[in-house]
Amino acid sequence: MSRDAPAPTRRPIRRWGDDVAGVAVLALIGAAVLFLIVPVIISIAMSLDARDYLGPFPPRALSLRWYARFFGEPYYVHGLVTSLALACLSAVVSSAIGLSAALGIEHTPARWRDRLTAVFLAPLIVPGVVVGFALLLFYARAGIGDAFLRLLGAHVLITFPYAIRTVLAALAGIRPSLVHAALALGATERRAFWTITFPLVRGGVAAGAVFAFAFSLDDVAVSLFLSDPTSYTLPVALVSMMYANFDLTIAAAAVLFVVVTALLTLLLDWVVGLDRIVGTGLYRG
Repeated sequence: MSRDAPAPTRRPIRRWGDDVAGVAVLALIGAAVLFLIVPVIISIAMSLDARDYLGPFPPRALSLRWYARFFGEPYYVHGLVTSLALACLSAVVSSAIGLSAALGIEHTPARWRDRLTAVFLAPLIVPGVVVGFALLLFYARAGIGDAFLRLLGAHVLITFPYAIRTVLAALAGIRPSLVHAALALGATERRAFWTITFPLVRGGVAAGAVFAFAFSLDDVAVSLFLSDPTSYTLPVALVSMMYANFDLTIAAAAVLFVVVTALLTLLLDWVVGLDRIVGTGLYRG
């Protein structure tokens, strides 16, 4: 063989362990997707069941009777109206508090910033049952008897950490030199905020409001402790009806929750972009 001839390339040894691990990961992902999607599909099918009773799956005939019954039941409608009002108010209040708190955290010295952030995000790691019971005792001692006001305070407490987190992510992508340049050109701190900072973080504020709305609308653990016969949320009404009169109206309500959540997700993706929130952070390339 000539010395100038290229040496034969050695074919890489196939790693069966990597192939098995790859197949296992794909199988796990597929199982997780099925675990999330199959119950939704079953709920949609059962909510369209035309039978008067909970029969075998799949239903033999389809009907919208359970949706009509949901909107025709005053108990459910009252809970839905209360939930929507609480979700809207919680989104507004949580966004305002989250923006203020995030700005305060951003201007805090670096050695205290992480600790202060952990304090504000603490409601995310406390179980809802603990929060609900603690607030029930607090409201009783404080003499706050209005159930709607109690629910609003609780929903703001459990939702404003999401607003803080999204605004902090947006603030992390703003160059401090932009604000410094505005101040050097004669702008006041208030004017620099409204002309420089807020336009750049409004996407984070909107994302926090959407998260607050969704989690307020879906909460049941905290609301169970603070509701009364006149002020209760739709999830609380559904839990009560599951014990008193279980029928497929609950499946129709569950499908409505899924639709609302999907619409909020699409709105959030359109306003900000899910990849910016979950992946690289707001306003980062």
